[in-house]
Parts: sequence; structure tokens; C-alpha cells
Amino acid sequence: SITGETVELLEPYLDMEDYNLDTAKKVCGNVAGLCSWTKAMAYFYGINKEVLPLKANLALQEGRLAAAQIELNNAQVQLDEKQMELDQVQAMYDAAMKEKQALLDDAEACRRKMNNATALIEGLGGEKLRWTASSKNFQNQIINLVGNVLLATGFLSYSGPFNQEYRNLLLQLWKKEMNNNKIPYSNDLNLTGILVDNATVSEWNLQGLPNDDLSIQNGIIVTKASRYPLLIDPQGQGKIWIKNKEKSNGLQVNS
Repeated sequence: SITGETVELLEPYLDMEDYNLDTAKKVCGNVAGLCSWTKAMAYFYGINKEVLPLKANLALQEGRLAAAQIELNNAQVQLDEKQMELDQVQAMYDAAMKEKQALLDDAEACRRKMNNATALIEGLGGEKLRWTASSKNFQNQIINLVGNVLLATGFLSYSGPFNQEYRNLLLQLWKKEMNNNKIPYSNDLNLTGILVDNATVSEWNLQGLPNDDLSIQNGIIVTKASRYPLLIDPQGQGKIWIKNKEKSNGLQVNS
């Protein structure tokens, strides 16, 4: 309620040298407090005169701040909504990219399989002639099977006591007889190849059997014939081979 006019009326008194608390106490202690109070109110008015515009401006700025805060809150709500939408879209994008990568991987796998299939088809195409020839050869083998087996069994049954030359002569005589009776057989027949495989022959060689045709034929007769063989073995090669071959079977030898 203090006005500028009141303060202006007080100024002559406030400017007096003896208008202070100490002097007032000397005159009358009861009014000394009133003197101090009037000076304080005048000083307050001067300060308050400068503070009021600041308070008004503060209130204005606080109002603006409140409005801005409301706008900020609204903007934050919108930002959160947009962020949620962005997260959803990002999740959809990530899922789409993952599906895309899976499709690319499947496509690459299919491409590799297609390339492999193409290479296989081309390779198989190149094998067509060989397969055709092999099929024809198999058919010929089926046709000649009876004659080939007949020659092989004849060899096992009758060729044992004879040397290589006479064995070949027997084979030629048998072929001539089969031709007369129209029994088919393979012209390039290899009796050793029919009766034993290369791996077995290699094993026999490691066991001490010589690698010549006669020795291999003798080994076939020893292992394939149903009768017990009698070996005429002046060099002892057959004995060494049999000992090594049957060693794992517990062969017992009388010296």
C-alpha cells in the first residue's frame, strides 16, 4: 500500500542527519523502532519498484514456460507415437530384409543345385555312349556266360596236372568243341580274370606266390578246386605261399 507520494513526503525526514535509530533512542525509545521501520519501508519501496517489473516478467515467462512445456509434452507424446510407429515399421523392415536374405540364400542354393544338375546332366550326356557300349557288353556277357563258365570249370577240373602249353591246347580244343555245338563264349576270355580279382592276386604275390600266369593259375586251382591239390614244387615257392596264406588260420605243418 506504500505509494511514491508517501515516500516523497518522507524524503525530507529521511535526509536529516539525526533521523536514525540511535538518535531516536536518545529522544524516545518507544518511537525509535518506528523511525527504523519508516526507513526500511522507504528502502523496500525503492527495491520493490525495481522488483515488481521483474516479478511481472517472471510471471509472464513462467506462463510462457508453462505453455511451452505443454507444447513440449504434446510434442513428446507425438514423438513417442511416431517412435512407436517407426519401431513397428523398422521391425517390418527387418523382417522383410530377413525374408529377402532367406530368399536370396534359397535362390543361391537353387542356383548351385541347378549348376550342379546341369554339370551332372552334361557329364551324363557324355557318358551315354560309354553306357550304351557297356550295356551292349553286359548283354554279350550274359549271352556268353554259359560258355565262359563251362570253360572256367573245365580249367579247374582238368588243367591242374599240365603245363602252360598244354593248358592252352586244352582251351583251344574246348573252344573248337563249343563252336561245333554252337555254345557261345567270349573270344577274349581271360580265365584268370573270371576266377580271381586283382586284389586277391596282389595279396597272393605279397604272400610269396610268383606273378607269372602259370603260378597264378596254380593258385586259382589250389583255392577254387573242390579236390585237394597235389603240388609238385621243386623250388618250394608253393609251400612258402601256402604257409604264409594259411598262417592266420592256424595251419599246422609236419616237417
